[in-house]
Amino acid sequence: MMKRNSVAGWVFAAPSILVLGMFFGVPVFAALVLSVTDFDLYALADSSHLRFVGLGNYIELLQTPLFWKSLWNTTYFVLLGVPMSIAVSLGAALLLNAKASRFKALFRTALFAPVVTTLVAVAVIWRYLFHIKYGLVNFGLSHLGIAPIDWLGDPRWAMPTIMLFAVWKNFGYNMVIFLAGLQAIPQDLYEAARIDGASRWKQFLHITLPMLGPVLMVVGVITISGYFQLFAEPYVMTRGDPLQSTVSVLYFMFEEGFKWWNLGRASAVAFLLFLIILTVTTVMLRFGRKKDLI
Repeated sequence: MMKRNSVAGWVFAAPSILVLGMFFGVPVFAALVLSVTDFDLYALADSSHLRFVGLGNYIELLQTPLFWKSLWNTTYFVLLGVPMSIAVSLGAALLLNAKASRFKALFRTALFAPVVTTLVAVAVIWRYLFHIKYGLVNFGLSHLGIAPIDWLGDPRWAMPTIMLFAVWKNFGYNMVIFLAGLQAIPQDLYEAARIDGASRWKQFLHITLPMLGPVLMVVGVITISGYFQLFAEPYVMTRGDPLQSTVSVLYFMFEEGFKWWNLGRASAVAFLLFLIILTVTTVMLRFGRKKDLI
């Protein structure tokens, strides 16, 4: 009987495993194979030009300053953008979950709206909002006596501006996850805390955050994985400029593969990024297991 149930389980799981293998396993394996070749435009036209180069592409990447710069830009974006995104998402979820909050459905829709908007379209709008001469942001700052800032043309401000846009664009997705987690917390805990004289801040620290531990872990893994794959925002808003300060790892991979047609090196970049994301998420999941968060 146990064996029959086991076989039935594999039969039901087979379609999902097949789809996962086709859309995840096969591309990863293909990227690994291409990364050890000199696959380029000539090899694309004639496979006889394809040569095995072993770890040559990886060695060249590690010797390329722009790769390290793109890795630093991406890491900087993740280290600052992920906590900011989680904080904004959690704050919005707390506001929507408050009993005194009116028009919850309206605000929930309004706050989630950026997620479903077309990224390229809103990125172009944001580029004009932050224009040094005609942007509304500098127009508002001028009324406060602050000199115009070249948000997308100054290396010091370009990545923070893109980060702000990415947080605004994506926080609604995490907000919905947090809202579901908040609504699953038993209200008896808050009532007992209020009877004991606990303030709202203490209720948040000792009830809300601990109970949201598993949700925070899930949101953290999803957000980090997504932010490491930064591409569309710098591509539309800055094209990697100024002074390559917004070149991300994926943007670097795009240029290697589709600007210079060095598809072997581009595949090596993709596989390295996959290993980085896999390592970070594995460390996070192990930490979560130790803390009983998952």
